[in-house]
Amino acid sequence: MNVGGRKKIVLLGMMANMPVAGMVWQYIHYLVGFKRLGFDVYYVEQHARNPSMFMKTQQCDGSAGAAAFLDRIMRRFDFADAWAYQALHADGRWFGMSEAKVRALFGSAELIINMHGGTAPRPEHTATGRLVYLGTDPVEVEIQLHCQKQTTVDYVAQHVAFFTFGENLGNADCRLPVSDRFKFVPTRQPVVLDFWQTDEPPQSEHFTTVGNWRQGWRQVQFNGRTYTWSKDVEFRKVIDLPRRTSQTFELALGSCPPEAKQQLEANGWRVRDALTFSTDADAYRAYIENSRGEFTVAKEQNVEFRSGWFSDRSASYLAAGRPVVTQETGFSNIFPTGEGLFSFSDAAGILQAIDAINADYAKHAKAAREVARSYFSHELVLGRLLESVGSSTRPAAAVRASDAQPTARL
Repeated sequence: MNVGGRKKIVLLGMMANMPVAGMVWQYIHYLVGFKRLGFDVYYVEQHARNPSMFMKTQQCDGSAGAAAFLDRIMRRFDFADAWAYQALHADGRWFGMSEAKVRALFGSAELIINMHGGTAPRPEHTATGRLVYLGTDPVEVEIQLHCQKQTTVDYVAQHVAFFTFGENLGNADCRLPVSDRFKFVPTRQPVVLDFWQTDEPPQSEHFTTVGNWRQGWRQVQFNGRTYTWSKDVEFRKVIDLPRRTSQTFELALGSCPPEAKQQLEANGWRVRDALTFSTDADAYRAYIENSRGEFTVAKEQNVEFRSGWFSDRSASYLAAGRPVVTQETGFSNIFPTGEGLFSFSDAAGILQAIDAINADYAKHAKAAREVARSYFSHELVLGRLLESVGSSTRPAAAVRASDAQPTARL
């Protein structure tokens, strides 16, 4: 396969379905990371979801809007001729690469990576036995497999390798059931570090985060209890935090009902509309870099099951040299905490972490960047993923970061 040339990797994704900067950066780190390791990398969307974010009215051509969005992103990061979007939700039109080229690509690719497991496998994806499942949100699929939900079993079985951001899976303190049939290999968000390297000090004194207040879907039932896929449950446990410290906190939220915003502000939180900057990759990056650090909670499912999940956004804060204080999900079994990165399980733990950071900010900023370098660099994360899928998958000629094109500050 591609003997003597660069091997190909295809990412099946959902970027146009969730066209926000955090999601864009998540994909860009994979695309650019694999490219710097010496692969020809392609991005394809065939998820059949309605591109509602690009439809202001029913008459809008959402497919064309989604394709235009992808074209801008791909050109920006030097993948102008390496993407495709098929409007499976509508008339099946192809944008970007032609259908013939995409089908040939599927036939010759070394790996086809199903990001988030968000694309229903099609015959062209599975024909060569190289379709890989990459789960970025653990819990739901693991529970469904344990309960032998047939549609989930049949869906997962179409892949040949299985990765999960649930890095604590299988450890003694993890409450998620482990599949006997499918061996899930732990992985995490890769980061192309030079995208986030800045010598500028933060412009704000706030600890910040970016996200949504409440997400009312993807609930799971297990052993007679319902677990939500939402952060508001955990934020409410520490809602009086700003009144217990002089440190200021800002939540940039993509959605927040007026009553929740009022309650947060009454307790001393700063609340801003994330959509004022989170649709632009550079503005999103600037927001992180201008923050003093990140304070956030995790979704209830990851907290209660101790999945070991760790946020791709938090990895970007670390890479920018911004300390992170985040809720324990079992990730402290994997990553070092106490310098640059702090886990907490209660309000007292948060206050201790904030005090430690503010007592020697320079030390913890340096330590944050070191955690990113040692645990999240694309060379490390993607190298391990490639090793896990077999020794035949080797790049033709890896590119050192120092030799790569300076795409970080376009």
